Amino acid sequence: MKTFRFASFLLVVAALFAFAGPKLKKTVVSKNITVGVPDGFQPLPDDGIAAKYPAPRKPLAVFSSPNGRVDLSVAQKPTTFSNRDYSLLVKIYKASIQNMYSKVEFLKEDIRTVNKRDYVMLEFVSTVTDNRRNATLAPIRKYQLVQYSIEGDQLYVFTFVAPAEEQAQWQPVAQAVMASLVMK
Repeated sequence: MKTFRFASFLLVVAALFAFAGPKLKKTVVSKNITVGVPDGFQPLPDDGIAAKYPAPRKPLAVFSSPNGRVDLSVAQKPTTFSNRDYSLLVKIYKASIQNMYSKVEFLKEDIRTVNKRDYVMLEFVSTVTDNRRNATLAPIRKYQLVQYSIEGDQLYVFTFVAPAEEQAQWQPVAQAVMASLVMK
């Protein structure tokens, strides 16, 4: 009888841990931004960021999974919009994303509040196909969850990117990461 009770207890504890959600480590990105970074993710050094995200303005931070296939990035850039423009920005960012990829399947688009701050949130699966005449490359599909927030004259972009075939594994992690954002 004791063995049965102990086994039942272990089953209940295991079930609670299964629903506890992904393990995130609270990480300071800048003096006014913290984010929960998935367990095992490591910050990319500057040369790694430059190689993976070639752009004139490098992200504030990029964290990558151990195998390098999944990234969490935080970027900042000037904007002329204000946080009162979020309903317009949903449309603008959605159209911009549609123009960047061959195909986009939007899973969710919203203005949401996280830790007392509003964000424009777009969740989607993007596809890039090689449209050249002799194209032999398979399409590249990515699951992405992006949140945008404006503070003063700065736009902050939080992006979680994973291979689309791993969406089921990474979607709850991406959602937990975005729910962990704190901007002061």
